[in-house]
Amino acid sequence: MIVEAIVGYITKGIEIGGYFGIFILMSLESMIAPVPSEIVMPFAGYLVAQGKFSFWGALLASSIGSIAGSLISYYMGVYLGRPAILKFGKYLLLNEEHLEWTEKWFKNLGEKTILISRFIPVVRHLISIPAGIAGMNIPKFAIFTAIGATIWNFILLYAGFRLGSHWELIHKYSSQLDILFIIGIAMFMGYFIWKSYKKKKAKI
Repeated sequence: MIVEAIVGYITKGIEIGGYFGIFILMSLESMIAPVPSEIVMPFAGYLVAQGKFSFWGALLASSIGSIAGSLISYYMGVYLGRPAILKFGKYLLLNEEHLEWTEKWFKNLGEKTILISRFIPVVRHLISIPAGIAGMNIPKFAIFTAIGATIWNFILLYAGFRLGSHWELIHKYSSQLDILFIIGIAMFMGYFIWKSYKKKKAKI
């Protein structure tokens, strides 16, 4: 029931707001608001297939929105700090355990987490906060966010465009898609670590 209501609000927001609606929703998605990109972008892709949006216009609006929302979260981390974010974030369903998990991701993987996180559930909504708390370099943060967000938004937008009226299947099976992305990233990181180890061993 709640999920259906969220889907309804999001689709109405895009239909009424157009590109600006996509921008606002993806800004919220990149913050701590419970707005799933797996609904926003596939529906936008469906509207592209209907001729109501241009593909590149929808992608641009979504990516700018993702960057804007991420920068707001970044500065929330800088100026408000963790206690204030947790205090007010609970009204937006912010889970402290999820934030702690995201902070560990950022601590262990460093700045490249910003790029990788766009493909990881939960982490993608929260990663900008620990980046702000840690004082990550802003230009690097913005570039990594732009690259990761644009790739993720493109995948969902294109999937919605191809599926047409069946765009909701993406949201329905989003948990399975998330698992596939996590496995893919884990394999990529494993390969990267293995290559780095081989290079170091060769120098010895």
